Amino acid sequence: MYELKLDLISTTALAVVLLLAGHQIKHRVRFFETYCIPAPVIGGFAMSLIVLILREAGLATLRFDTTLQGPFMIAFFTTVGIGGSLALLRTGGAALLIYLVLCWFLALFQNSFGAAAAAAFGLHPILGVMAGGVSLEGGHGAAAAFGPVAESLGVTGATSVALASATFGLIAGGVLGGPVANWLIARHKLDIVANKLDTSLPSAHDHEADVKLHSHSLIATMGLVLVLMVLGMWLSSAFEKSSGFVLPAYVGAMFAAIIFRNINDYTRTIRLNRAAIDTISDISLGIFLTMAMMSLKVWELYDLALPLIGVLALQVLALLLLTVFVAFRVLGRDYDAAVMCAGLLGHGLGATPNAVANMGAICDRYGVVSYKAFMIIPLCGAVLIDIVAIPFHTWIINYLG
Repeated sequence: MYELKLDLISTTALAVVLLLAGHQIKHRVRFFETYCIPAPVIGGFAMSLIVLILREAGLATLRFDTTLQGPFMIAFFTTVGIGGSLALLRTGGAALLIYLVLCWFLALFQNSFGAAAAAAFGLHPILGVMAGGVSLEGGHGAAAAFGPVAESLGVTGATSVALASATFGLIAGGVLGGPVANWLIARHKLDIVANKLDTSLPSAHDHEADVKLHSHSLIATMGLVLVLMVLGMWLSSAFEKSSGFVLPAYVGAMFAAIIFRNINDYTRTIRLNRAAIDTISDISLGIFLTMAMMSLKVWELYDLALPLIGVLALQVLALLLLTVFVAFRVLGRDYDAAVMCAGLLGHGLGATPNAVANMGAICDRYGVVSYKAFMIIPLCGAVLIDIVAIPFHTWIINYLG
């Protein structure tokens, strides 16, 4: 069998080409747009299927040098941390705090429940964590990040399970969110009225610059991200030496960025450029996730397929029950609460874009926009949830490993 090895430059070039191809396919195929399948997943997974076909046909094996996957991953989580302003908690009031606590509980529950379900199906409990909060609430980004951590502890196939679970969650979250919210509205005969937002509080982004992107701001922001990445790696290393727990470098980088952001919110020393931060975030996530997907070893899922489906089915059922019988009630039992439940199913199983798409479908159906939902769900799902979720992912993987 012919063996082809791609070096660092070739692998990175291929990842970028696959990422661009994924964007084109997503725009042209309605299914991918409907269920908010990320472009890196489309392009990267297509490559992993090609590798599988070549391997199973006995024609060739492909090996990629994914050295740069780590730095891109750390850079992405650093940009997530920069967005973690605790002052944002004030802008959403009690509803934001309630929803955020729900998200934190869900991350803890999905990981613990997944570990127990996996053990019941005869799998390693860490594989249940990979099919839990890591991949469902965490999405493909967390799946690609924590899979290698689990594999470093000897859990074979952890990355494949995590990424496969994240893809399953994207589809399930997109399919279920709208219908469940619609059922809640009809079942409880809700008044189609949205509450007004409290706009009297100052925005935590007042000192962010939303100017157009230019080379100087991009270089300055990249410099900030790189410094925070270094500080985060030092933090992770010091924590691991003192505690014996494996703390991935990207976790330390994210928390270094959160600390910086909240100090900067108070001192206003650096004027952040949101456009530059978002650009670095998009590039970093796109390349690192494409690399993770293209190097996915699909054949490692063969023996795990049926047990994994069982674990994921139980996760979906558990979240449906939590949404209908708990979340809807504590969020107010009104139209806003129903729209937020559509969002919870979207990012609780898939990702924040799923949540936004679900909520948009409900608001279009009834002709009333829930501004509360559209502020709270993206803020919690994309930023604030990681303050608790990522440390818990790290702890439970180390504990079970």
